[in-house]
Amino acid sequence: MKKVLIIGATSAIAEATARLFAKRGDRLFLLARNEEKLAVIAQDLKIRGAESVLAGKFDALSIDRHNVILDQAIEQLEGIDLVLIAHGTLPDQKVCEASIEKTITALNINALSVISLLSHLANTFAKQGSGSIAVISSVAGERGRQSNYIYGAAKGAVSIFLQGLRHRLHKSGVHVLTIKPGFVDTPMTAELPKGPLWAQPDQVARSIFNAIEKKKSVVYTPGFWAFIMLIVRLVPNWIFHKTKL
Repeated sequence: MKKVLIIGATSAIAEATARLFAKRGDRLFLLARNEEKLAVIAQDLKIRGAESVLAGKFDALSIDRHNVILDQAIEQLEGIDLVLIAHGTLPDQKVCEASIEKTITALNINALSVISLLSHLANTFAKQGSGSIAVISSVAGERGRQSNYIYGAAKGAVSIFLQGLRHRLHKSGVHVLTIKPGFVDTPMTAELPKGPLWAQPDQVARSIFNAIEKKKSVVYTPGFWAFIMLIVRLVPNWIFHKTKL
């Protein structure tokens, strides 16, 4: 049994992963903005075998409250073994291009709020000298593309921050996992056209669960995205700039 904190617990990927934790009999604390949906998910996880499921409201943009919310959750869990950070939004690139305010909000939600949480949690995990920190980033953070560079910039910042955090916490015995999903069929991507590269949340959840258990540093999910992104990173600019990606 592990004591698990899930932030952004109402996201499709987080919910699917939480079911795997519940099946193992873990003690869970769920944080998300939608309290009504949280209650439904919590009840489902209890039925699936979780030792206990607690829940609380979380607003990513209330950065000045992050430390209080985290401390309360960890106290109610009676400690912490694992945190999964899964909240985020998929901003409209064109809308952000026309609005500095929308751009800043997107960066605050997808990057700065995550970095805030990680900064608090890193000190907690370092002090106890054990545990795992798992964060959902994205393959979009690997290279800036005209179609989603606001979102990509945020995820790229998170991935780089996690690299440094992993380096810092290695000597403390704390595991840090960067999760890089490709296209996933979730409510957040409901309006996008689907194709053969798309995965389902349950498939991604299994990859996350296994990567945590094996203490991997980075996991691309599905795994073929590691090869796709290797090619994307290696394409010369003079070719890349002719694409419509």
